[in-house]
Amino acid sequence: MPVLPVLSGRQVVKVFAAFDWQVARQRGNHIILIMSQDLATLSVPDRG
Repeated sequence: MPVLPVLSGRQVVKVFAAFDWQVARQRGNHIILIMSQDLATLSVPDRG
């Protein structure tokens, strides 16, 4: 089984942005993403 890469929170946000997720806000060290077409919310930790 291949080893998964370690990604930072900012890198994860860039990947999801490529799939039409948008940054709604950032509260503390969590970036909140939303998808405008669906009622979907995603919280990504950004710890450095």
